[in-house]
Amino acid sequence: MWFNFNVMLPAFKTVALIGRYNTAEIAESLLDLAELLRQRGCAVLIEKETAANIGKNVGKNGFQTADYAVIGGQADLAVVLGGDGSMLSAARHLAVHGVPLVGVNQGRLGFMTDIAFSRMRETIELLLSGSYTIGERTMLEARVLRAEKEIFSIQALNDIVVNKGGTGRMIEFLVHIDGQFVYDLRADGIIVATPTGSTAYALSSNGPILQPNVPGIALVPVCPHTLSNRPITVSDRGVVEISIKRRAVGARLHVDGQPYSELAAEDRVVVRRAANSIRFVHPPGYSYYAMLREKLHWSEM
Repeated sequence: MWFNFNVMLPAFKTVALIGRYNTAEIAESLLDLAELLRQRGCAVLIEKETAANIGKNVGKNGFQTADYAVIGGQADLAVVLGGDGSMLSAARHLAVHGVPLVGVNQGRLGFMTDIAFSRMRETIELLLSGSYTIGERTMLEARVLRAEKEIFSIQALNDIVVNKGGTGRMIEFLVHIDGQFVYDLRADGIIVATPTGSTAYALSSNGPILQPNVPGIALVPVCPHTLSNRPITVSDRGVVEISIKRRAVGARLHVDGQPYSELAAEDRVVVRRAANSIRFVHPPGYSYYAMLREKLHWSEM
């Protein structure tokens, strides 16, 4: 028996591949990446729904399919092919397992997907060789209380949003932070955003951009009736409570941009920093500020 000591073991031994919802569009790219990983000595897992959307090619090529629980227990890295929405979904599933994520941008803006599709192969090669950095991202937990009983809880990477749902009128609610009254608000809604989510819906509502390492969360009113109701950044160690007033009709909870539940009068939405965080793997040369300049077209002549 002999060993080739010139062959470098990959930095990540087991890699999961996750595709966006319409995975058929990226099937060829995903399978090419799976083959590259296999050639580099990685065990490859393809997320179950992703594999179903690709079709019979997965089994034909001998790749193992796995649900998020298996990925969470076995994967050292998850590569997401898609856009920010795909990254958000994967983060909510995998944060509890501590599996780091990296994204290949096949969406639009791609604030969270660092790898350009045109450079996918060469960048993945760099990651496997150990050339990367890790960034920790805060997540939020929202609990909904009805008559003092918790009816559900949910985690988010970008934001928790209470808004007017499908109605054409503003809703009314009270906001407390750490038990202290902040304001009685009439508005289309309110956004509670992490630093990661500060460049999403919160930015569109004139909220502040928070650098990822800032230990804060942003509260951003959406179209408030009183223009003096401004965004505010508070400690991420605090607890934000949004209480739906009795005459508010049609309020709805959104999680990372997705409608999640209708809210009833006198429901309370309690938001705090989640116990879990998510780790993003960044390729060599990554700069948060360079990403902002590119995505937001800063410094253009």
